[in-house]
Amino acid sequence: MIGDLLIVGLTLSLDNFRTAIALGGLRLKWRQAGQVALAFGFWDAVAPLAGILVGHYLDKRIGSAAEHVGALALGAYGLYLLVHAWRSAAPEEFDQLRALLGLPLPLSLDNVVAGTSLGLLGFSPWVTAPIFGAITAVMSFVGLQIGRAAANVIRVRSDVLTGVALVVMATVLGLGS
Repeated sequence: MIGDLLIVGLTLSLDNFRTAIALGGLRLKWRQAGQVALAFGFWDAVAPLAGILVGHYLDKRIGSAAEHVGALALGAYGLYLLVHAWRSAAPEEFDQLRALLGLPLPLSLDNVVAGTSLGLLGFSPWVTAPIFGAITAVMSFVGLQIGRAAANVIRVRSDVLTGVALVVMATVLGLGS
């Protein structure tokens, strides 16, 4: 049972991992990266918990919408970064942590559906939620560090690089749905 949850949790954390790689281009400080990773993990814990508690009823209604909402949120934030970069000088460091903390919620909507399914299979919400949250927090932190390393190699303004990466990712996700 735990092995199954680890596999599902790892799979569900991949969207946050991919997003974290793109956000890593913002070169967040270690503390900021930790806060972002914990926010990603928190919402990836709350979402399956809600799904398990709410039940199968929402599965068909949220399923396809979750992917679109996540893609829209990524694209909107990417466009925001690009417009902000166009209108201002290159930042010394990223100072809009609050904006980043809003991204994990839409990315976690697919976990509501997964939680609903797991609830129907009899998995405990009190075991599932912390496992998923921990996996996502770790994967997000690692993704942020990979993105940071890549941004140090690719010499482009960090906000432009991240904005383009998020818009491209949102477009690919939106077209793939």
